[in-house]
Amino acid sequence: QLEPHPGGFRPGELDRQLDAAEQAGKQVIVGLGAVKAFGYPEFFVPGYHLGRPLREGSLVRPDERRDLLDGGIAFVHRVIERYRDRDCIIAWQVEHEAVDPLGMEHSWRLAEAFVASEVEAVRAADPGRPVMMNGFLATSTPVALQQWWRTRDQGDSLAVARRLADIVGVDFYPRHALASAGPLALYLDGSRTPWQQRRRERILDGAAAAGRRLMIAEGQAEPWEAVTTPPSPAGRVMYSCRPEDLIRNYNQSMRWTEGRAFALDAYLFWGAEYWLLRDLRGDPSYLRAFARVLECS
Repeated sequence: QLEPHPGGFRPGELDRQLDAAEQAGKQVIVGLGAVKAFGYPEFFVPGYHLGRPLREGSLVRPDERRDLLDGGIAFVHRVIERYRDRDCIIAWQVEHEAVDPLGMEHSWRLAEAFVASEVEAVRAADPGRPVMMNGFLATSTPVALQQWWRTRDQGDSLAVARRLADIVGVDFYPRHALASAGPLALYLDGSRTPWQQRRRERILDGAAAAGRRLMIAEGQAEPWEAVTTPPSPAGRVMYSCRPEDLIRNYNQSMRWTEGRAFALDAYLFWGAEYWLLRDLRGDPSYLRAFARVLECS
């Protein structure tokens, strides 16, 4: 949308959003991409930059895809040059879960050296703002093992964020559906098991010891079912994230800092569009749960 054709740059919609944020007194972290954006599959690399498709199962290295890296860096520079004087912007986000595979749809991954070049370009364009990078915190043994296996050569996105970023953003989704059959679904939720708690403590303590700031970049606040679009049945809520779980997930994350040597800079709730959809259909329970967090925090 921002760069629909070579040489084209259409920042009007982003201008409008940042204007609204400034008028409301809000702070913004701008996601720069440039290859893995968190609106997938709605937002993606323009075809004129991508050229040939990325090979499944491969590491996308800067020496092998210099065209893609150069296009991404040029885009990053363009965005930063336009917006670096905006006071509402508190950080730049580089990629999304930068070195992990793109969900289950694709098995290619960005090499750490590719992402490091992007981070270097961001810091050169705006030395005064921190770089945030996020990563998925696996909360069940099956998912943790799969994530380790798929990223074992260079580490997952949390590990790379600890090495490259100023702020490590944790994506925390404690419960999600593994499979479904008709009205039945199988869910995974291991976030409260001792093994997973120790693993999470090692990750966060390690990032803090490396001098990194920490935040929850995505706190689960909408359902994660076995389909891409979260269901929204009338009169029912999905078990993967009920309104009360929105509050529970927030409270659980806030307790992570008890007795630790770090604090969380922020907690970003992931799911506002879903709350609004539910409200439009006559169910304000998710919005009310969020309002309760604001009132009690």
